[in-house]
Formats: sequence, structure tokens, C-alpha cells
Amino acid sequence: MSTAKPSSKKLKWALDFSHRGKVEKNVEIAAPPGYTHGATDRSIDHSRESNSNHLIMKKSWDLALGPLKQVPMNIFIMYMAGNSISIFPIMMVGMLIIRPVKALFTLQQTFKVVEGTNAYFQKFLFLLGQLVNILLALYKCQSMGLLPTHSSDWLAFVEPQTRVEYSGGGFVYT
Repeated sequence: MSTAKPSSKKLKWALDFSHRGKVEKNVEIAAPPGYTHGATDRSIDHSRESNSNHLIMKKSWDLALGPLKQVPMNIFIMYMAGNSISIFPIMMVGMLIIRPVKALFTLQQTFKVVEGTNAYFQKFLFLLGQLVNILLALYKCQSMGLLPTHSSDWLAFVEPQTRVEYSGGGFVYT
């Protein structure tokens, strides 16, 4: 075994506590950041209370605006999924309908902690956002052809509609 020899070389990140007993009594130490000299406990409690009220209001507004913030993402996902009838678009439409419906059933549970003068308006915005997401899902179902929009979808003896004219892209000859 090798013997460890104490090194007198000072390491770069080493701390020297040898001056611990040699501190002068008249040296003024700077106050730490955030410390206010002469502040009373009442002003500190008031700032904490207003800060917590501000945080509660911010969180409640984030909760209320959450469904409306999801609308652009849902539109992009609907675009990327396409209109074909396959597993991915069907799952996407199913989740697009199920999530807002579940959120609407748990509306009171979600807003149980929200209080203040804007609570009713926040609930209304949350409800509006969920309804917009449901309407997006219904639009996607309609564009995929999953919604029964013609009488032939409901009745077996009615003939389905036939197109009279087809149009498409082409070239213009001059």
C-alpha cells in the first residue's frame, strides 16, 4: 500500500477556515440579497399575502385559459392526421371528443379551489374552450364522413346522393 503524504499545495476549489477565530469585531458585513433593514413583520406578511394572491389568480387564469390554448395544437393535429379512415385519425378524434367531455363533467371539481371576483368568468371561459374543442372534433368527424348527414345514412330504402358534376384542377388553354 502506498502512504498518503499530506500536500501543502492549496487546491483551486479548497476553502480555508483557518481564520475562523481571527475575525475582527468592527468589520461591517454586507446584508444578504433580499434583506431590508428595519422592515417590520407586518409588511413582510402583507407582501407574502399579496404575492400568494397574485399566484392564485395567475394559476386560476391559466386553468381557465388552458382549453383555449389547446385549440391551435388540436387544429394542427387534425390537419396532420388527414381525412382517411384509419386507426390514427379515429383515435385522435376519439380523444378530441372524450377529453373535453370528461373535463366538463368534472368542472365543479376543477374549479373548487378558484375563488375571487372572476371565478364565474373563468368558469365560463373554461366551458367555452371545452365546447370549442368538441366542435373541432365534430367538424373532423364530418370531414371524415363519420357523421350521418344525409337521409340515406339513416334509412336503408333511401338511395344515397349521387354527384351530378365533378370538378378538379386542370390546365387553361388559350
